[in-house]
Amino acid sequence: MTLRSKNIDSLAATELDVLVIGGGINGAVSASALAARGVKVGLIDSRDFAGFTSQHSSNLIWGGIKYLESFEIGLVNDLCQSRNELLSAFPSTVKEIRFLTTLSRHFRLPRLIMLAGTWLYWLFGRARTATPKLVSRRRIKNLEPLVNTANCSGGIEYSDAMLHDNDARFVFNFVRSAMDNGCLAANYIKATSIIREQQQWHVQAEDQTSGKTILIRSKILINATGAYVDEINQQAGIETSHRHVFSKGIHLIVPRISRRERVLAFFADDGRLFFAIPMAHRTCIGTTDTLVEDQETGVTDEDRQFVLDNINARLDLEIPLLLDDIISERCGVRPLAVDKGPDATEDFLHLSRHHQIEVDQSRKHISIFGGKLTDCLNVGDEITNEVKALGISLVERNEKWYGEPPLEVRTKFFKTAHRLGLDQSVAVDTGEALSERLWRRYGIHALEMLEAIEQDASLAEPLVEGSGIRGCEIEYLKNNEMIVKLEDYLRRRSKLALIQSKQKLAGAKGMRELCDILFGEQAAHRFDEYFGEPGGN
Repeated sequence: MTLRSKNIDSLAATELDVLVIGGGINGAVSASALAARGVKVGLIDSRDFAGFTSQHSSNLIWGGIKYLESFEIGLVNDLCQSRNELLSAFPSTVKEIRFLTTLSRHFRLPRLIMLAGTWLYWLFGRARTATPKLVSRRRIKNLEPLVNTANCSGGIEYSDAMLHDNDARFVFNFVRSAMDNGCLAANYIKATSIIREQQQWHVQAEDQTSGKTILIRSKILINATGAYVDEINQQAGIETSHRHVFSKGIHLIVPRISRRERVLAFFADDGRLFFAIPMAHRTCIGTTDTLVEDQETGVTDEDRQFVLDNINARLDLEIPLLLDDIISERCGVRPLAVDKGPDATEDFLHLSRHHQIEVDQSRKHISIFGGKLTDCLNVGDEITNEVKALGISLVERNEKWYGEPPLEVRTKFFKTAHRLGLDQSVAVDTGEALSERLWRRYGIHALEMLEAIEQDASLAEPLVEGSGIRGCEIEYLKNNEMIVKLEDYLRRRSKLALIQSKQKLAGAKGMRELCDILFGEQAAHRFDEYFGEPGGN
């Protein structure tokens, strides 16, 4: 029986303290924080974990410097503190990176005002990062020769942070941590009926892969469904004072523009922030900020042209980026929390990504509105406080519920990895030593992979051509990470689907073998489900 099947059966057989619906970043940290404090918690999502908004971010962990312009000082201060804590707690995952912002001659704010803003931002960050600098046109060319400075008055250099890997992987590691502490988590489980009766929540849920239905009982219900919070609340009969509006953001992944490891920041033609962000041996460019009515949206021809026109106008590329250069796309809606009322969307571009938590004490229900990756630890802490206030006993512990394994575990891992030669082997999907990637992606569970390699050295060899994925990873993934569809692995447990085209992945040597290991008798079906015609787009 698979881990997922076991968890589904246990969800049906257990009276939970808390059921979390929604496995994006808000739901993942809620489950992780509660499980670490001894709460009997379940986590379900109708898709894969991080299968919606949480897989479409810019991969930036930043304090929200743009919110200074709208004088949201408290929010910037809180986000800077959150960024700093993530830098400290996840040093292998969250990395400081330099931003080079180019300002046009007719930009709405003088350069000195922008410099003052970055210094204020640095102070809010408690001087955790490198100091900001005012840079001339000539200095910009020295730092990044590709930047077009023809209509430039100069720029600003400052530091923030980004995820070294992938946002969805970051989210899943919180789910994995929750399960390590006893959480019953299952993906592709859809809540079809939500009723409060006999002082309990009764959630009828359907397994989207088998059609099997189960009844999940819980004392407290947490709605962490992101863009679908309003619909789930309506289904559960919950009234709130907040609701969501949606902003669509897209990114295009293209071949690596620059070898330099920094984020290039510009202001697009319409005044919005616009980035070129390193992503392994690729560059992620975007984003848009478009008000939409529906959660389900996609990249349009207009979106693509907007991004390409803006990046081509701001860089001196020998050959401008074209549609054919797009390797993959990211498109998602940001759920922005607003008070219920008629004027919520008047100036949505200035709406912040702050979160709001609403509690219905009489019905023991919690709703999480808004939020972003940077703010995730605060959400986890606040949820545990609210659950405690609703009468659930928490185990008090001195250690934090989040973060990488302790130094002695890390030392043991890297000592063994060095002996096995893994620090001399490059993971081509991330451009670093294989030992570094295994540690960052799997943490303490990477020790199991080293044990497997010691038993069979061939498991350290690449499994899929051009991917950097090793055989030791796939067996672990099959048994521990609830991969139901091939997309779950290629897009979310790893980022192969972001940095390689579908056509290239479909034809890669070893891809069929990977499917055989992950899916057994369903391998051919899962391959064709994702790639369509074998070897096609």
